[in-house]
Amino acid sequence: MRKLLLLLVVGLVIFLLTQTDKGPVVTQVAKSYVVSPNYIDEQGNTVASRVKLPEGYSRVSYPAGSFQEYLRNFKLLAAGTEVINYTGKPYVYQRGHVGVLDLSVPDNGLMQCADALIRLRAEYLWQIGRKDDLGFNFTSGDYCSWSSYAEGFRPVINGNDVRFEKSASADHSKTNFYRYLNLIFTYSGTQSLHDELIQITDPDEMQLGDMLVYPGFPGHIIIAVDEISNANGEKLFIFAQGNTPAQSVHLLKNLNDSKRSPWYEYPKGDSFGIPTYTFAEFKCIRFK
Repeated sequence: MRKLLLLLVVGLVIFLLTQTDKGPVVTQVAKSYVVSPNYIDEQGNTVASRVKLPEGYSRVSYPAGSFQEYLRNFKLLAAGTEVINYTGKPYVYQRGHVGVLDLSVPDNGLMQCADALIRLRAEYLWQIGRKDDLGFNFTSGDYCSWSSYAEGFRPVINGNDVRFEKSASADHSKTNFYRYLNLIFTYSGTQSLHDELIQITDPDEMQLGDMLVYPGFPGHIIIAVDEISNANGEKLFIFAQGNTPAQSVHLLKNLNDSKRSPWYEYPKGDSFGIPTYTFAEFKCIRFK
């Protein structure tokens, strides 16, 4: 009797929430209170070891040392770890994730959704020694490389006009690398990533490391951090996101499909709901 009463109460709460003007986002939040992931290994300390595979699926192989394998094997904090804002306080909503990446959140508030994925890519390139490839466009379209920044060149910005002048001493340290990233976080975002990167127009071509983006001010972006397929070639993905305000990068539950959560199919149609956000439209993009 108590279980029946609880189900009725939960159902009523969800009904009331979905009638508000908050629309799809509130619906997603409400779903999280009645959906539990089926494929979570709480002892797993990486993306691949935290999330188990549905029957009939296997992980899509990528070369050792690739960006795809870097993401798949990224270290996670202990199961149950909360998503933390840049202020050091827990984010208000904690029921939309199944893991938190072991990636620090700068206390300056700059590392928001697009910045978090830029950070992942930059850390990967630094780690494998591809520092000469490290660079990102500003929203203005101007390219800012780590190599130039490390040599002391800084942007001089006047409206949409950007030029670079040498105004600092050369410094190739990791500490200066993070100063460089703060600059990128300030002048780059969902729009610049959308405009700069490769667009994947065929859903069947999406792979681990690709991102779904709604470019704008603000926009939003998420990244695929694992990929599996079955004998029929059907793919499923794990998605991760940073967010606004700046907060921990975390693995998303799938509140639309409780039987597969946290695995996602490539979204069908134009809109796509994830915890705390609904993409009205999106594009798939890939780092070069």
